Amino acid sequence: MRAVDGRLEGNSYRKIAQGLFGMHRIPDRGWKTHDLRSRTIRLVQTGLHIIRGGYRALLRRKGKDKNDAS
Repeated sequence: MRAVDGRLEGNSYRKIAQGLFGMHRIPDRGWKTHDLRSRTIRLVQTGLHIIRGGYRALLRRKGKDKNDAS
């Protein structure tokens, strides 16, 4: 949710990653292909999905039939 808040405030993915992971982990070069950039983008996208109603999937029971009393 911190990643989404940062994005909604207009911060770049680099700035969000610096806030989440620390400036020492963000490279000066090669940011476009760095793993933390991809991870930050996924965090923002997942957070936006949850905000838009995806949280309901977290509440659903998996595996057993919903009508099963056991």
